Amino acid sequence: MIAKTRPEMETLKEHTDELLSRFTVLKNAYYEKIPYEKVWDLLYKAAQYHDLGKVNNDFQTKMHKALKTDEAVSVSEFGHVPHNYLSPFFLPVSDWDLSKEERRILIQAIAFHHERNTQPNVSFLTEVYENEIIYHFPKIVSEMNIKVPDKNQKKFKITNPLKPKDRITEVKDNKETYNLYILIKGLLHRLDHAASAHVPIEVDTDVNIAELTHNYMQENFGSNALRPLQEFTYKNQNKNLIVVAQTGMGKTEAALLWAGEDKTFFTLPIRVSLNALYDRVRNNMNYKNVGLLHGTSASHLDENGDEDWEIIYDQSRNFANKLLFTTIDQILKFPFKFKGYEKYFATMAFSKVIIDEIQAYNPWIVAVLLKAIEMIHEIGGKFMIMTATMPQIYLDELADRGILDNNAITEEFVDESFIRHKISLQQTAIKDDTGRITEMATEQKVLVIVNTVDRAIELYEQLKGENVHLLHSRFIQRDRALLEDEIKRFAEEEENGIWITTQLVEASIDIDFDVLFTELSTIDSLLQRFGRCYRKRELDHDNPNVYIYTEDVSGTKIYDKDIVNITEKYLQSFNYKAISEKEKVELVRKIYSKEELQRSAFYAEFQRAVHKLNYLEDYQYTNDEAQEILRDIQSVTVIPRTIYDNILDLFEALETEKDSSERTKLRREIDKFTVSIPAYKHKQERTPIDFYQTGKDGQKYNILPDVEVLDVDYDFEPDTLAGIGLGEKTEMGIMLD
Repeated sequence: MIAKTRPEMETLKEHTDELLSRFTVLKNAYYEKIPYEKVWDLLYKAAQYHDLGKVNNDFQTKMHKALKTDEAVSVSEFGHVPHNYLSPFFLPVSDWDLSKEERRILIQAIAFHHERNTQPNVSFLTEVYENEIIYHFPKIVSEMNIKVPDKNQKKFKITNPLKPKDRITEVKDNKETYNLYILIKGLLHRLDHAASAHVPIEVDTDVNIAELTHNYMQENFGSNALRPLQEFTYKNQNKNLIVVAQTGMGKTEAALLWAGEDKTFFTLPIRVSLNALYDRVRNNMNYKNVGLLHGTSASHLDENGDEDWEIIYDQSRNFANKLLFTTIDQILKFPFKFKGYEKYFATMAFSKVIIDEIQAYNPWIVAVLLKAIEMIHEIGGKFMIMTATMPQIYLDELADRGILDNNAITEEFVDESFIRHKISLQQTAIKDDTGRITEMATEQKVLVIVNTVDRAIELYEQLKGENVHLLHSRFIQRDRALLEDEIKRFAEEEENGIWITTQLVEASIDIDFDVLFTELSTIDSLLQRFGRCYRKRELDHDNPNVYIYTEDVSGTKIYDKDIVNITEKYLQSFNYKAISEKEKVELVRKIYSKEELQRSAFYAEFQRAVHKLNYLEDYQYTNDEAQEILRDIQSVTVIPRTIYDNILDLFEALETEKDSSERTKLRREIDKFTVSIPAYKHKQERTPIDFYQTGKDGQKYNILPDVEVLDVDYDFEPDTLAGIGLGEKTEMGIMLD
């Protein structure tokens, strides 16, 4: 009885044993978190019986044909029948002490461990059972050494739960049934996927992330290394935390100290920041089994030169790591309840989730995150929100959902011992004050942040000269990496000049400049920008070090107009005054309060998203649709024509290369020459890549269907780091990542 033919032949017994060995690891690791023997008993039975339907004649015929064996298998008169719908007929449920609901949960977890577009036809399945499946029972007993039903077991005990109208959902069933179903089905998914991929179900189950972090800090910074925020999280590992803390408080280590000995997912919106954290833990803390998972994580792992990068990647994809750095679209998409979401949701039952930089997400995505937090809370996991700016309406929503209970703590950590910023509101456009910018740059490091790429290019052309630099999101990946390295070098060395950039630097790049010139934006965005100026230093003069320009502001379609106007109103009282860290936190609280926002488009969008998610029925979305929403993707990947014409050899090689690992390397090399632009832009100037391969069906397929060539000028000199990148004009041309 063959279960799989790839990557090599595996019998049904071998595959089932692979699941059961991982079941033992899972139970030993998380029994304290899920201390209910009934859960583990049902999961064990699900693992034992989940694939027995593969014994059907049609499946076995296909397996032996693929392997070119001489085994004679009887021809099935029923043709293809999904094996997962047949497997429940092998369950001897009458011999087990199961309630009606437990039987229903077990049968459905097995029947839907593969989600199909066709629903089970109970009459047809019964016919297959009576005329074929029942005759395989002796073989199953002999080879699998398990019980099967006797001839007196009532068929309705299996067929009734298989009826589509009886499928378990959150809306229709009580919480006890629904949560038990999520655990059994979701963990069966994980066991099956890990066994099929031949990767561990869990790695380093006995490792304590908090102690690793604590020891690292003591060895490098002394026995009293922990700061107040870090002491707080270290002591409150068993609580749900909402932490508002300014830059420089040691938030990353604080989060790792909260992780304790629990499985932990650390989420951030910016991939480059995740890469940096992964490197920090793997190299500085010397924890080699840390995981990394996002859209381009394979490239980072490969380029790091780690010999075991493919193992780390496979473990990360299967959530096997004790600590995994990831984007939210990889793990927190289960509120959409797409087919197969149970795997993600069930993992939360014994996990902790850290959500860093929540203010960086749009209202729709925050609504998803708050729903995810509610579900994590419901199923037994823990969460930590860590941010420099926490809008009050989000706290109110968490309170309304009953999440801020006795096991949750909200705490602020700001340093009131010194002032970092003094602001000046300028009632003019930033492009009309370039003289001041140039003058101050002769003796200081000047950072200019505007709201759009076009405004950044416009200012760059105005200020163009020695030691004036430009960084935005419309450079190809190779050139953007060069510029990001250069701005960090510039910030660290004794050098003066001007860097003009966009909100790209708000969260992803750790830099410290002497003075900031910025267009007006929302308060949370502005405070992120403040954090790139006098990052951890006390203001050492009486002049403003932050200039905010309120006229002819670009990016009116990017930022909510109401919040920008409210921000300007509140900032008036701080004009030409120092602003403390406490006052910054208070500003966010007031501006993002329900009282201020209740008539705004921002609040209306947030409320619509909250309402929709609260009443979302199961399986309306696909996995890909959920991921796309969370990635906030409305962009396409392009290669400027002038670049494309110079790398044709890479495409020619990819067109003929047969080896999969070499093809992967070529695709990653090509990725370095791509850039993302808004999907609605330059539709007439975009054409497909003109290289193809022939498939097994004889059809020609584009080798990179998701990448297009863009006939728009691209300007950049890698040797001098000068140029404007893509010269297109767009109002929405800024993407954080």
